[in-house]
Amino acid sequence: MHTWSTITAVLVLAVTPATALPADDSAPALPAALQAHCIKCHGQEKRVEGETNLLEIKSGADLEARPQLLEKLIQVLKNREMPPPDAPPLAANQRQHIVSSLHAMRQRVRASQPFIPTPIRRMNRFQYNNAVVDLLELDRDLFRLNERLLRRRDDYFQPASGKMPAEVKVSSRPLSKDIDNQRPEGFRGVAAFPQDKRAEHGFDNRADHLTLSPLLMESFLRLSQTIVESADLNAKECRSWDRLFAPPGKPARAPAEGHSAAKTSEIDAVQSRLSSLLRRAFRRPVDPGLLQRFTQFAQRQLDAGTPFEQTMRTLVGAILGMPDFLYFYESGKDQKTPVTNPGRQPVTDFELAARLAQFFWSSIPDDPLLDLAAAGRLRNPETLSTQIDRMMNDSRSSRFCDNFPSQWLQLDRLITSIPDPQKFPYFYYYGYRTSMHMLSEPLLLFETVYVENLSVMDLLVPDFTWESNMLRANYAGHSKGDHQVNVQSFKRVPLEDPRRGGVITNAAVLTMTSTPVRTQPITRGAWINAVIFNDPPEPPPADVPVLPEVDSEKLAKLTIRERLAEHRKRADCAGCHEQIDPLGFALENFGPTGVWRDTYENGRQVDATGVLFNRHKFKTILEFKKILVKEKERFLRGFVSHLLSYALSRDLGIADASTLDDLTAQAVQGQDQMRTLLKAIAMSEPFLHKSTLAPPAPRRPTNQPAPPTKDNASDDRAP
Repeated sequence: MHTWSTITAVLVLAVTPATALPADDSAPALPAALQAHCIKCHGQEKRVEGETNLLEIKSGADLEARPQLLEKLIQVLKNREMPPPDAPPLAANQRQHIVSSLHAMRQRVRASQPFIPTPIRRMNRFQYNNAVVDLLELDRDLFRLNERLLRRRDDYFQPASGKMPAEVKVSSRPLSKDIDNQRPEGFRGVAAFPQDKRAEHGFDNRADHLTLSPLLMESFLRLSQTIVESADLNAKECRSWDRLFAPPGKPARAPAEGHSAAKTSEIDAVQSRLSSLLRRAFRRPVDPGLLQRFTQFAQRQLDAGTPFEQTMRTLVGAILGMPDFLYFYESGKDQKTPVTNPGRQPVTDFELAARLAQFFWSSIPDDPLLDLAAAGRLRNPETLSTQIDRMMNDSRSSRFCDNFPSQWLQLDRLITSIPDPQKFPYFYYYGYRTSMHMLSEPLLLFETVYVENLSVMDLLVPDFTWESNMLRANYAGHSKGDHQVNVQSFKRVPLEDPRRGGVITNAAVLTMTSTPVRTQPITRGAWINAVIFNDPPEPPPADVPVLPEVDSEKLAKLTIRERLAEHRKRADCAGCHEQIDPLGFALENFGPTGVWRDTYENGRQVDATGVLFNRHKFKTILEFKKILVKEKERFLRGFVSHLLSYALSRDLGIADASTLDDLTAQAVQGQDQMRTLLKAIAMSEPFLHKSTLAPPAPRRPTNQPAPPTKDNASDDRAP
């Protein structure tokens, strides 16, 4: 929803395009226009709506000083959202002149803006699990990850093949009972910390959300110890056992064919193993002093009779609990690196390796990345491109498909969706919910677009879908399908009904944006605006009443559109509803569980007509989808901005806007394949640069033991 300050400023520019644009103080028409058209509500007699006092804008330079407002002006004019429908229209040539002039002003603003600093932040739970699994080469997760909504029950995810199979087997941990009857999920005794929640309009890797309280720090320390103490950390589950925990010359796993286990002293083995482990764990060159302190501690343990395996367990537990492992941190301004743009500086090769691993694997870099970083070659464009391809073809990229789409689509909301069993009995089967199957449909679509490197437009209007028998029955409004409640078989099938399919018109999204008894066009429209276009509306006023769930005799005769008409009458609600209502009502033929309907329960005809973007009329969902394809730049920009924010672990700022424009333009011109976009993001200026305003280095928490030093060399605590 656009604030009145944005609307009035747009009208000012529309009325005085030639005089409102200069950035110097020689343009007296700008303040004059503000006086004539805007200050009545924004400054006059201390009346300030939208928290904007336009009396403060004395010239074009003052507008440049408000870059967020400037960006919004360009978008609403370019997207023809302003002037509003009830205002005189703006001629096409006049609109183009204004937008072009504002673009020039914006370029001056962007050139002076630094990147938003990425705060020091801890790993989230998903990243921590993956980092330990990769570091120790474990065969399964440390603990249950309910944030992984889709679980693969066969080895179908093979991105290097570039092809998804015709049938897959999947399940859903949050929506079904324990399906690992023969093998418990997670390591025994491991004390996991709570699941991290996604940001309101973002992801759970947002740096400004990943803080660490003293209580959570204690949880991490306890977690690191329970990992190395778990009976499941053994030679069978840990592929790196012989290289980490087994005494030298006594491998527990069979040595590689043609090679014998190397013989060396225990302390030499400790030092060699730690050198490799510390570089990988801390994502940077090993500090000789730190390595020496670890080695000295190990020597004292061994001299005291502690078994080699236990000594290594203690050392690994200490590493997993150290801030150097737990925190992602990028240094501030480097005096050795020239700063070509104010507030911007290239990341180091090791920082780039860490960014790549977080983006594609939600983990830490592997040795090939670190080797290139150590050689100073990772930033080379050809080398970087090759490494990105390698990472996207690696099976660990399944974590990107585990993490990004479920949060982007906000599918966690489906877990709490409970349609009325009296109205929708087919949704339930002996306590199980069809939402188990609903959840898999959009996630398998996303995986297919990723693995096969399809156009991301296939996320909106694919010609195929993934379907189980139970899900097919749900779309038909009955429960006669094959009820697979543990492991579910999904087949890739041609999309017979083009009204269905894609990330908008699927049962998961349609169900989670409904109440137990009826649809919610406003909720659905707000979801499309926030998720598909990345333009979330502002919250409604606090005094707006909700629609009653129990129909009175009068309300029972109305359609949903008629019941919501009262909201549009309020001046402080009308602007938002003009934007989101057409999006929501376009889906009104889909009932609360995604089943198609032509009439309501009261016999009234469903009205799914509307006007999209103030100029495109539609009567059916098919016409609505055609408009989305015609206006694909809106979706592509929204999708790319979601990806870029996820990749950077932060919100986007003015300094990122030029990159967003370039990536969107390339996608519109045909470079819109999923992996093509991901590579372009990983090679973009924001991804390869950091802010010189980065926060200071982290301090070790006061409740964590420090590594042994020459002053406490007799201390037997683990480093």
